[in-house]
Amino acid sequence: MLQPKMILCDLDGTLVDSVPDLTFCVDAMMERLGRAPRGEAAVRTWVGNGVEKLVCRALTGQLEGEPDAADYSLAYPLFLELYAENTYTRSILYPGVREGLDFLASAGYPLGCVTNKAAQFTEPLLTHLGIRERFTLVVSGDSLPRKKPDPMPLLHAADHFGVMPAEALMIGDSVSDVKAARAAGFGIICMSYGYNHGEDIRDSNPDAVIDSMVELKGLLAPLA
Repeated sequence: MLQPKMILCDLDGTLVDSVPDLTFCVDAMMERLGRAPRGEAAVRTWVGNGVEKLVCRALTGQLEGEPDAADYSLAYPLFLELYAENTYTRSILYPGVREGLDFLASAGYPLGCVTNKAAQFTEPLLTHLGIRERFTLVVSGDSLPRKKPDPMPLLHAADHFGVMPAEALMIGDSVSDVKAARAAGFGIICMSYGYNHGEDIRDSNPDAVIDSMVELKGLLAPLA
């Protein structure tokens, strides 16, 4: 049984399925630009590195690649406007998340949320879904100079809680979470269902992969 002194949770693809809202915004943005919609299947493979990257991917239709600067300058503010109005209209918690967070709280774990989503979207989403109060600390994609896969947000959280990185655990869903955790010296558990650009998260070799946060009860011992 693991017994870390602090646990951090990713947001999109780990706690929340936000793709329906993101898809609505991507497709509405594309429509306003006079271009064809991208659809949920494509958006689901593009999520995870912040809205700036998502807009680039929507414009190019590729995971990597740079859109025309003029196109991006039109598209990005459109997306921000749309997503501000549709941050949590269609987004839902994954099954088992509420129960998993209840267990972590009852087990005495200090909890933080570390996401690449901008704070203007993170805070309303967490509040609307009724889980904001579970997290003593929320580090969003624009809270610090660098975001995941850079280890800075995780190390910032460890410092906030006064915990050594080797005694901390990250719960995520993508290779970005695994890279950040490894670079920071954290343990890393990944969800099988999240957003990982269409790749099996097991290929990134996290410490464990689970299908539901309810399974944390079998992996984590309550803090003394």
